[in-house]
Amino acid sequence: MAGHTADNPNSNAPDTDNPAVSIIWFKRDLRVTDHLPLRLAAARGHCLPLFIIEPNFWSQPDADRCHYDFMAESLCELDDSLKQLGGRLIIRVGEAVDVFRKLAQQFRIEQVFSHEETGNGWTFTRDKAVAKFFRSSNIPWHEERQCGVIRRLQSRNGWAARWTNFMRRPIALTPARIQVPKEIESQPTPKPESLGLGAAPTGPLQVGGESTGLVTLESFLEIRGADYRRAMSSPLSAEDACSRISPYFAWGCVSLRTTWQRLQQRRDEVRSLREAKADIDPRWLGSLASYQSRLSWHCHFMQKLEDEPTLEFCNLNRAYDGLREDSFNEEFFAAWCAGRTGFPLVDACMRALQQTRWINFRMRAMLMSFSSYDLWLHWRQPALHLARMFLDYEPGIHYPQSQMQSGVTGINTIRVYSPTKQAQDQDPQGEFIRRYIPELAACPTAFVHQPWLMSRDDQQRFGCWLGRDYPLPLVDHQVAAKSAQQRIYAIRRSASAVTEAASVLKKHGSRKRRDPSPKVKRNNQNLLPGFDAE
Repeated sequence: MAGHTADNPNSNAPDTDNPAVSIIWFKRDLRVTDHLPLRLAAARGHCLPLFIIEPNFWSQPDADRCHYDFMAESLCELDDSLKQLGGRLIIRVGEAVDVFRKLAQQFRIEQVFSHEETGNGWTFTRDKAVAKFFRSSNIPWHEERQCGVIRRLQSRNGWAARWTNFMRRPIALTPARIQVPKEIESQPTPKPESLGLGAAPTGPLQVGGESTGLVTLESFLEIRGADYRRAMSSPLSAEDACSRISPYFAWGCVSLRTTWQRLQQRRDEVRSLREAKADIDPRWLGSLASYQSRLSWHCHFMQKLEDEPTLEFCNLNRAYDGLREDSFNEEFFAAWCAGRTGFPLVDACMRALQQTRWINFRMRAMLMSFSSYDLWLHWRQPALHLARMFLDYEPGIHYPQSQMQSGVTGINTIRVYSPTKQAQDQDPQGEFIRRYIPELAACPTAFVHQPWLMSRDDQQRFGCWLGRDYPLPLVDHQVAAKSAQQRIYAIRRSASAVTEAASVLKKHGSRKRRDPSPKVKRNNQNLLPGFDAE
């Protein structure tokens, strides 16, 4: 236990006469259900539920106003939930080490409890600084696993079984009551503008909070998810058919274990109904099985960043260093970000993201692939833009997926999408395109996927002049795709890339399915799950 003594006059610890507390440091775990740190701290007596709003975190290039608003909504509900338990949430604004130092002057901190976090590089550096402060102050810090990611993993062998065992563990019970010291007050949540965050998106966004997350989960498992397996690929049907719980995972409003166990209950219910010859949609079992696999893949990708934090910044396979770095076309990047590439489905997806901050996984993969192959952009800047666009941005999934879709892992199939074929397959009538690209609203289906085929008479008839109202394509897809493939494979076949790929596969590869083959699949219909567990 820390103490201020004459033998240690420079100690950060307070006088032992100060109140003793255990701190629950909430991070990306904004809930009271299945929250082991909360339960452990509450069992020790007086505890301090703490959330720190860190201005430097919100100045990072992957942060967005939509993330802050979702977090703020979740904090409000978390505070309400804690008040129902007799406590309250204490908010502090500042850098974490400074916050803990001041708290250590006011209280005798017996323990700090939190969940492990697989965040971005900034939070990784922050946590190392906090750990150093705790060690110097003799404050024990206990970090508990939140999902299937394993810290300090030695080998991927047996990872899937360990993941399943964790999901089967009992849900951590919510404490019946918590005691929070009366001597401390919470600070107000800063206005997003004061943190340099811009205007909120104009479209409807999902609302933060544990209760909303649980309602969203139930509506998926009971109603919306019957056609999940088929409907998740099209941006038209995926909006309702996908679970839409990924932002609640990203901020920990709902735990993955709670979701997995509720999913098992629902699968058992469906099996029982089918055995009883009840009137149950036959698609349910297949869709629930597909969703279960995506919960596992969710942690599979996060484990990559946990094991190798540098992949947020550097190619996973270093043989690809220098491939795109010196040929970044800023005009192409700006057009891609603005949804002005001249390829309707690409542009519609980007504009949908601007408004709603969500798009389904196949379209996410297409956006990243298009930026990497058609526009030949290095993955880092497009990945940061999409991080800001995705309400459900999860660093541990986002950066491995960005690299995978860009072809720089050396172990995954190269996925070059035809934006026209994807449009024809996933939006055959052009409904999604017309919704988000009003310039093409009057175009008939014959042209809405390929407006560049319109003659001047067609452009006048349908009120869309190419190059003025809607851009001509930035590139010739066939030419750009062929050039990209040639450049990628010139490296992929090299001895250094093959050696690197073997190391990457050993450290990060799935033990269930491996596909080191360099065979090109331009319109792969058997994609690994996308940027989040939808």
